[in-house]
Amino acid sequence: MVDSFSFWLVTAPMWAVAAMIFGGMIIAMLVALRLRIYSGRGRADDPGGTEKENYQQSVLVSAVMGLLALLIGFTFSLAINRFDTRRENVVLEANAIGTTYLRTQMLEEPHRTRLSKLLVDYTDVRIAAALTDPGPELSALMRKSDQLNARLWVATVAAFPSMRPNAFSHSYLEAMNALIDADTIRKSGRRSHVPGIVFLVLFLYQFMTAGVLSFALTGRGSRMTAILLFVLFGSVLLLVVDLDRATSGGITENQRAMLDVQAFMKAQPPASFDALVAPAHRLTSEEDQM
Repeated sequence: MVDSFSFWLVTAPMWAVAAMIFGGMIIAMLVALRLRIYSGRGRADDPGGTEKENYQQSVLVSAVMGLLALLIGFTFSLAINRFDTRRENVVLEANAIGTTYLRTQMLEEPHRTRLSKLLVDYTDVRIAAALTDPGPELSALMRKSDQLNARLWVATVAAFPSMRPNAFSHSYLEAMNALIDADTIRKSGRRSHVPGIVFLVLFLYQFMTAGVLSFALTGRGSRMTAILLFVLFGSVLLLVVDLDRATSGGITENQRAMLDVQAFMKAQPPASFDALVAPAHRLTSEEDQM
């Protein structure tokens, strides 16, 4: 049940999540009002509770609202930490791709052109996947990403004999390994969500809190204040759910770093790096190897 709920939170449209949050609170408040009437406290001739009862109710309301605020704050902290991690992972992968592309320009042909094209294609797929909502299309893009990742390593293996005599080979392998590791890191970051049980408990508690306040508060002004508070709490909870998503919703990963790398690689094809280097001496210069 919890796993299904977690999957639904990640894949469902935000309007559906909003409908569940606010709809659940409305239902809880209506049920509480009905219980209040059945208990005899909602009649027009009800004089209200004693001063002691009113004080106890105010303490109860304060405690319930305080705990709700604490739970939302705790969940928000979990979600924002994961969001920041995913954002940092985008920059990490962009740096890995850019470094690998630059070092690829020091390889001999045809390895340089082959690997450069694979890196451009790989970046295109990674950006497309980051901008696609969960579903069959995203799954297809991730499979293509994995295939290109494997082809990058196959092309590196093919190029290794030509670069083995050079000290540059070690740094190139490090760059390619960092690129492959960045793929794993980003996948792990996207799969890291606030535990579903945390959201489930938070939602249920918010619904119960709405019911408690609707039952305890009297007077039109008090109830309007309670409704306003729950609109605010519901909006914050919706924001937390949005932050916890990786590729869908209103708050997603900023792909600016990846887009910059993509633009650089397409603006600087392999041939553009040969302006000052003779092809016969591309890997013989100690300065180029560094």
